[in-house]
Amino acid sequence: MPRVNAVRSSTYRLVQLLCGGMMILAAPLLTPVPGPAGVFVFAGGMVLVLRNSPRARRRWGRLKRRWPRGGHFVDRMMRRRSALRRHARDRAAAVSQRGDSAKTERVN
Repeated sequence: MPRVNAVRSSTYRLVQLLCGGMMILAAPLLTPVPGPAGVFVFAGGMVLVLRNSPRARRRWGRLKRRWPRGGHFVDRMMRRRSALRRHARDRAAAVSQRGDSAKTERVN
């Protein structure tokens, strides 16, 4: 995913935003098709919309704060860099915390 402050033309952003919106709207139409096609189309549309709309990113942030488990799951499925960094940081903190608790148990 490109940096948020990357310079792109407003026309290019608008076209990608419209394509993403159309993909999100088309996803329910693919539910009769066997397989998870609609899920992938919806995820692709979300990526395009979140990349190109500051308003959508703010709203997505609010939704993630309100429902953190759902936001975490969706971020992981979309393989967002921020989610991957957060997961690695949490895993490292858990490992170091386990190591600290093992040291205190041995002392006691």
